[in-house]
Amino acid sequence: MNKVFHKTYEPFESELDNFIENFDVLGEDFGNQERNSLKLFQLGDETINVKSFKVPHLINQIAYRFFRKSKAQRSFEYANTLKDLNIGTPHPVAYYEFKTPFLFKKSYYISEQIDCDYTYRELTTDFNIPNYDAILRAFTRFTFDLHENGVHFLDHSPGNTLIKKTEKGYDFYLVDLNRMEFKDLDFETRIKNFSKLTIHKSMVEVMSDEYAKCSGEDYNAIFNLMWYETEAFQEKYHRKRRLKRKLKFWKTY
Repeated sequence: MNKVFHKTYEPFESELDNFIENFDVLGEDFGNQERNSLKLFQLGDETINVKSFKVPHLINQIAYRFFRKSKAQRSFEYANTLKDLNIGTPHPVAYYEFKTPFLFKKSYYISEQIDCDYTYRELTTDFNIPNYDAILRAFTRFTFDLHENGVHFLDHSPGNTLIKKTEKGYDFYLVDLNRMEFKDLDFETRIKNFSKLTIHKSMVEVMSDEYAKCSGEDYNAIFNLMWYETEAFQEKYHRKRRLKRKLKFWKTY
Protein backbone atom coordinates (compact mmCIF):
# COMPACT_ATOMS: atom_id res chain seq x y z
CA MET A 1 0.00 0.00 0.00
CA ASN A 2 1.24 3.47 -0.93
CA LYS A 3 -0.19 6.46 0.95
CA VAL A 4 0.52 10.19 1.00
CA PHE A 5 -0.94 12.72 3.43
CA HIS A 6 -1.29 16.45 3.51
CA LYS A 7 0.97 17.53 6.36
CA THR A 8 -1.95 18.75 8.50
CA TYR A 9 -3.45 15.24 8.46
CA GLU A 10 -0.35 13.18 9.18
CA PRO A 11 -1.34 12.85 12.88
CA PHE A 12 -4.56 11.07 11.78
CA GLU A 13 -2.83 8.30 9.84
CA SER A 14 -4.20 5.42 11.95
CA GLU A 15 -7.79 6.69 11.72
CA LEU A 16 -7.51 7.17 7.96
CA ASP A 17 -5.95 3.72 7.56
CA ASN A 18 -8.98 2.28 9.33
CA PHE A 19 -11.41 4.09 7.02
CA ILE A 20 -9.66 2.75 3.94
CA GLU A 21 -9.17 -0.80 5.21
CA ASN A 22 -12.84 -1.01 6.22
CA PHE A 23 -14.30 1.17 3.46
CA ASP A 24 -16.96 -1.36 2.49
CA VAL A 25 -18.49 -1.57 5.97
CA LEU A 26 -17.85 1.88 7.45
CA GLY A 27 -18.92 5.37 6.44
CA GLU A 28 -22.04 6.89 4.94
CA ASP A 29 -22.77 6.51 1.22
CA PHE A 30 -22.74 9.88 -0.52
CA GLY A 31 -23.73 10.47 -4.13
CA ASN A 32 -22.23 7.29 -5.52
CA GLN A 33 -21.28 7.43 -9.19
CA GLU A 34 -21.57 4.85 -11.94
CA ARG A 35 -17.91 3.81 -11.78
CA ASN A 36 -16.73 5.04 -8.38
CA SER A 37 -17.99 5.14 -4.79
CA LEU A 38 -18.15 8.10 -2.41
CA LYS A 39 -18.47 7.88 1.36
CA LEU A 40 -18.44 10.33 4.26
CA PHE A 41 -16.53 9.66 7.47
CA GLN A 42 -16.26 11.58 10.72
CA LEU A 43 -12.69 12.51 11.63
CA GLY A 44 -12.75 14.33 14.95
CA ASP A 45 -14.90 17.41 14.46
CA GLU A 46 -14.61 17.26 10.66
CA THR A 47 -16.43 15.35 7.95
CA ILE A 48 -14.21 13.96 5.23
CA ASN A 49 -15.08 12.62 1.80
CA VAL A 50 -13.46 9.39 0.56
CA LYS A 51 -13.65 8.58 -3.13
CA SER A 52 -12.95 4.97 -4.05
CA PHE A 53 -11.84 4.53 -7.66
CA LYS A 54 -12.85 1.35 -9.42
CA VAL A 55 -10.12 -1.13 -10.34
CA PRO A 56 -9.12 -0.17 -13.91
CA HIS A 57 -9.17 -2.57 -16.85
CA LEU A 58 -6.06 -4.65 -17.44
CA ILE A 59 -4.23 -2.28 -19.80
CA ASN A 60 -4.67 0.61 -17.38
CA GLN A 61 -3.65 -1.60 -14.46
CA ILE A 62 -0.30 -1.92 -16.20
CA ALA A 63 -0.19 1.74 -17.24
CA TYR A 64 -0.99 3.06 -13.74
CA ARG A 65 1.46 0.61 -12.18
CA PHE A 66 4.45 1.69 -14.26
CA PHE A 67 3.81 4.70 -16.50
CA ARG A 68 0.99 6.97 -15.33
CA LYS A 69 -0.07 8.62 -12.11
CA SER A 70 -3.27 7.18 -10.67
CA LYS A 71 -6.53 9.13 -10.55
CA ALA A 72 -6.18 9.36 -6.79
CA GLN A 73 -2.65 10.77 -6.96
CA ARG A 74 -3.61 13.26 -9.67
CA SER A 75 -6.64 14.38 -7.67
CA PHE A 76 -4.48 14.99 -4.59
CA GLU A 77 -1.73 16.82 -6.46
CA TYR A 78 -4.13 18.92 -8.54
CA ALA A 79 -6.05 19.91 -5.40
CA ASN A 80 -2.81 21.15 -3.86
CA THR A 81 -2.00 23.09 -7.02
CA LEU A 82 -5.46 24.70 -7.03
CA LYS A 83 -5.01 25.64 -3.37
CA ASP A 84 -1.68 27.28 -4.20
CA LEU A 85 -3.47 29.30 -6.89
CA ASN A 86 -6.23 30.33 -4.41
CA ILE A 87 -8.80 28.45 -6.49
CA GLY A 88 -11.63 26.81 -4.56
CA THR A 89 -11.59 23.06 -4.05
CA PRO A 90 -12.19 20.87 -0.98
CA HIS A 91 -9.00 20.72 1.09
CA PRO A 92 -6.95 17.60 0.15
CA VAL A 93 -6.35 15.12 2.97
CA ALA A 94 -4.57 12.08 1.50
CA TYR A 95 -4.52 9.41 -1.20
CA TYR A 96 -4.03 5.66 -0.99
CA GLU A 97 -2.98 3.18 -3.67
CA PHE A 98 -2.97 -0.62 -3.71
CA LYS A 99 -0.63 -2.37 -6.12
CA THR A 100 0.77 -5.80 -6.89
CA PRO A 101 4.30 -6.20 -8.31
CA PHE A 102 2.95 -5.90 -11.85
CA LEU A 103 -0.56 -4.42 -11.64
CA PHE A 104 -2.35 -1.43 -10.18
CA LYS A 105 -5.52 -2.15 -8.21
CA LYS A 106 -7.70 0.18 -6.11
CA SER A 107 -7.04 3.76 -5.11
CA TYR A 108 -8.72 6.29 -2.84
CA TYR A 109 -8.71 10.07 -2.71
CA ILE A 110 -9.66 11.78 0.57
CA SER A 111 -10.70 15.41 0.95
CA GLU A 112 -12.61 17.58 3.37
CA GLN A 113 -16.36 17.61 2.82
CA ILE A 114 -17.96 20.92 1.82
CA ASP A 115 -21.64 21.50 2.49
CA CYS A 116 -22.72 23.55 -0.50
CA ASP A 117 -25.96 25.35 -1.32
CA TYR A 118 -26.02 24.29 -4.98
CA THR A 119 -24.02 22.65 -7.69
CA TYR A 120 -23.93 24.12 -11.19
CA ARG A 121 -26.35 21.36 -12.16
CA GLU A 122 -29.17 23.07 -10.23
CA LEU A 123 -28.68 26.14 -12.41
CA THR A 124 -29.53 24.03 -15.45
CA THR A 125 -32.81 22.73 -13.97
CA ASP A 126 -34.19 25.51 -11.74
CA PHE A 127 -34.29 28.99 -13.23
CA ASN A 128 -36.11 30.32 -10.15
CA ILE A 129 -33.12 30.06 -7.82
CA PRO A 130 -32.77 33.39 -5.97
CA ASN A 131 -30.19 35.69 -7.60
CA TYR A 132 -29.95 33.24 -10.49
CA ASP A 133 -28.34 35.69 -12.93
CA ALA A 134 -25.81 36.85 -10.33
CA ILE A 135 -24.77 33.26 -9.56
CA LEU A 136 -24.35 32.34 -13.23
CA ARG A 137 -22.28 35.47 -13.86
CA ALA A 138 -20.16 34.82 -10.78
CA PHE A 139 -19.57 31.26 -12.00
CA THR A 140 -18.45 32.65 -15.35
CA ARG A 141 -15.98 34.97 -13.62
CA PHE A 142 -14.74 31.99 -11.62
CA THR A 143 -14.14 30.08 -14.87
CA PHE A 144 -12.37 33.10 -16.36
CA ASP A 145 -10.07 33.14 -13.30
CA LEU A 146 -9.34 29.45 -13.89
CA HIS A 147 -8.30 30.21 -17.43
CA GLU A 148 -6.23 33.24 -16.41
CA ASN A 149 -4.35 31.00 -13.98
CA GLY A 150 -3.68 28.44 -16.70
CA VAL A 151 -6.11 25.84 -15.37
CA HIS A 152 -7.82 23.70 -18.00
CA PHE A 153 -10.43 21.66 -16.11
CA LEU A 154 -11.25 18.90 -18.56
CA ASP A 155 -14.29 17.71 -16.55
CA HIS A 156 -15.89 21.15 -16.32
CA SER A 157 -19.39 19.65 -16.24
CA PRO A 158 -22.59 20.39 -14.26
CA GLY A 159 -21.92 18.24 -11.19
CA ASN A 160 -18.31 19.23 -10.69
CA THR A 161 -18.64 22.77 -9.32
CA LEU A 162 -20.03 23.31 -5.82
CA ILE A 163 -21.61 26.69 -5.05
CA LYS A 164 -21.72 28.16 -1.56
CA LYS A 165 -23.41 31.41 -0.53
CA THR A 166 -21.32 33.81 1.52
CA GLU A 167 -21.82 37.28 3.00
CA LYS A 168 -19.88 38.73 0.06
CA GLY A 169 -21.53 36.69 -2.70
CA TYR A 170 -20.73 33.15 -3.85
CA ASP A 171 -17.75 30.84 -3.57
CA PHE A 172 -17.07 28.04 -6.04
CA TYR A 173 -15.26 24.74 -5.46
CA LEU A 174 -14.08 22.26 -8.09
CA VAL A 175 -14.46 18.52 -7.46
CA ASP A 176 -13.64 15.39 -9.46
CA LEU A 177 -10.19 16.72 -10.19
CA ASN A 178 -8.28 13.88 -11.83
CA ARG A 179 -8.40 15.33 -15.36
CA MET A 180 -6.70 18.71 -15.58
CA GLU A 181 -4.03 20.50 -17.58
CA PHE A 182 -1.97 23.46 -16.46
CA LYS A 183 -0.88 25.63 -19.37
CA ASP A 184 -1.57 28.90 -21.18
CA LEU A 185 -5.02 28.63 -22.80
CA ASP A 186 -5.86 30.07 -26.19
CA PHE A 187 -9.24 31.62 -26.99
CA GLU A 188 -10.78 28.50 -28.55
CA THR A 189 -9.71 26.24 -25.67
CA ARG A 190 -11.17 28.67 -23.14
CA ILE A 191 -14.55 28.90 -24.81
CA LYS A 192 -14.74 25.18 -25.61
CA ASN A 193 -14.28 24.60 -21.85
CA PHE A 194 -17.92 25.72 -21.41
CA SER A 195 -19.30 23.12 -23.86
CA LYS A 196 -20.31 20.42 -21.31
CA LEU A 197 -22.18 22.71 -18.93
CA THR A 198 -25.66 23.23 -20.33
CA ILE A 199 -28.07 22.65 -23.19
CA HIS A 200 -29.83 26.00 -22.67
CA LYS A 201 -29.06 28.79 -25.10
CA SER A 202 -30.18 31.41 -22.55
CA MET A 203 -27.41 30.29 -20.18
CA VAL A 204 -24.84 30.34 -22.96
CA GLU A 205 -25.90 33.90 -23.77
CA VAL A 206 -25.38 35.05 -20.18
CA MET A 207 -22.04 33.26 -19.81
CA SER A 208 -20.87 34.66 -23.15
CA ASP A 209 -21.83 38.17 -22.09
CA GLU A 210 -20.00 37.92 -18.76
CA TYR A 211 -16.93 36.28 -20.31
CA ALA A 212 -16.79 39.08 -22.86
CA LYS A 213 -16.82 41.63 -20.04
CA CYS A 214 -14.01 39.79 -18.24
CA SER A 215 -11.82 39.13 -21.26
CA GLY A 216 -12.47 42.13 -23.48
CA GLU A 217 -13.19 39.77 -26.38
CA ASP A 218 -16.13 40.29 -28.74
CA TYR A 219 -19.44 38.95 -27.40
CA ASN A 220 -20.60 37.58 -30.75
CA ALA A 221 -17.33 35.71 -31.28
CA ILE A 222 -17.63 34.17 -27.83
CA PHE A 223 -21.31 33.28 -28.11
CA ASN A 224 -21.04 31.80 -31.61
CA LEU A 225 -18.14 29.56 -30.61
CA MET A 226 -19.60 28.60 -27.22
CA TRP A 227 -22.95 27.65 -28.72
CA TYR A 228 -21.30 25.77 -31.60
CA GLU A 229 -19.15 23.76 -29.16
CA THR A 230 -22.16 23.13 -26.90
CA GLU A 231 -24.20 21.70 -29.77
CA ALA A 232 -21.22 19.66 -31.00
CA PHE A 233 -20.72 18.15 -27.55
CA GLN A 234 -24.42 17.31 -27.22
CA GLU A 235 -24.44 15.62 -30.62
CA LYS A 236 -21.36 13.57 -29.71
CA TYR A 237 -22.83 12.67 -26.31
CA HIS A 238 -26.15 11.46 -27.73
CA ARG A 239 -24.41 9.60 -30.57
CA LYS A 240 -22.42 7.66 -27.98
CA ARG A 241 -25.57 6.86 -26.03
CA ARG A 242 -27.34 5.59 -29.16
CA LEU A 243 -24.33 3.40 -29.98
CA LYS A 244 -24.25 1.98 -26.43
CA ARG A 245 -27.95 1.13 -26.63
CA LYS A 246 -27.40 -0.67 -29.95
CA LEU A 247 -24.47 -2.63 -28.57
CA LYS A 248 -26.46 -3.57 -25.49
CA PHE A 249 -29.34 -4.71 -27.70
CA TRP A 250 -27.12 -6.95 -29.85
CA LYS A 251 -25.43 -8.44 -26.77
CA THR A 252 -28.80 -9.88 -25.74
CA TYR A 253 -28.80 -12.07 -28.85
